[in-house]
Amino acid sequence: MAVVTPLDPKRRKAGTDALEALVELVATDLAAVNDIIVRRMHSDVEMIPQLAGYIVASGGKRLRPVLTLAAARLCGYQGDRHQPLAACVEFIHTATLLHDDVVDESDLRRGQPSANAVFGNKASVLVGDFLFSRAFQVMVEDGSLDVLRILSNASAVISEGEVLQLITANDTTTSEEAYLEVIRAKTAELFAAACRIGAVVADRPAVEEEALRGYGLNLGIAFQLVDDVLDYSAVQARLGKTIGDDFREGKITLPVVLAFRRGDDEERAFWRRTLEDIDQRDGDLEHALALMQRHNTLRDSVERARHYGAVARDALGLFPASPIKRALLDVIDFVVDRDF
Repeated sequence: MAVVTPLDPKRRKAGTDALEALVELVATDLAAVNDIIVRRMHSDVEMIPQLAGYIVASGGKRLRPVLTLAAARLCGYQGDRHQPLAACVEFIHTATLLHDDVVDESDLRRGQPSANAVFGNKASVLVGDFLFSRAFQVMVEDGSLDVLRILSNASAVISEGEVLQLITANDTTTSEEAYLEVIRAKTAELFAAACRIGAVVADRPAVEEEALRGYGLNLGIAFQLVDDVLDYSAVQARLGKTIGDDFREGKITLPVVLAFRRGDDEERAFWRRTLEDIDQRDGDLEHALALMQRHNTLRDSVERARHYGAVARDALGLFPASPIKRALLDVIDFVVDRDF
């Protein structure tokens, strides 16, 4: 069965170019961040740098640390405090990925075997803990209580979001509002913190700090919305990645929430059987995709992402025009129209 992707190829190309432009603007800083990451992952316990290096090198775009670097430069910062803090953001993100894959029992990440599939669940959890600890060491070394407060609060909220997702998993009565609460916590909060600390290191006024927080928060919501769409997208299949992992795990994401809400009694019974009872049979994924297409839930989920992208765009309105601002605005297109 052909799966129609809701993402426009021309918009995807423009978005990818926008990310590359942003990365180019912070290339010197990003090289320093990568060096810091390598140094701070070092441990005499051989498995720690081996496993941490495996996931760090597994194809991520470093979007969150790039946002920290770009936010600091947008605020006119000329120092280098933002570099180790960007590495700190990446450590927090990587630690959550390690833990998530264990909780979700995922065998793949970005089309490659996940760290827990290669090294085992116990090692993945413990190395995730190591990376969290490294992140807090970096925060303390920076010496700013504001930075420590922002990033430690974000870490706590992320954990709350993951637990909340466990509670809503397999519950087809989950509302759109409850779903959004989960993704604000588990994904968007780190985007918000990553951007916000750029204003903190630049010692900018609270209004700019809050503007960058708003940009990051709404960008993060858009990012996760699209991530959840891509799990059912033909684009993923063309890239050699599996589709339907969320379906097989019984995750309740926005495409499912909308399909359940818009479906008839027979369709709702299907969702309850497959996602609540995890009674899945041959052809069920294809039927789920057909229902999503019938009710336009993938396309409408992307439109929700475009809304949050527009809110993120408005948040940067108070900053003067500059190449870095233009790139931050353009990267919204990357987040909404990406295919990976």
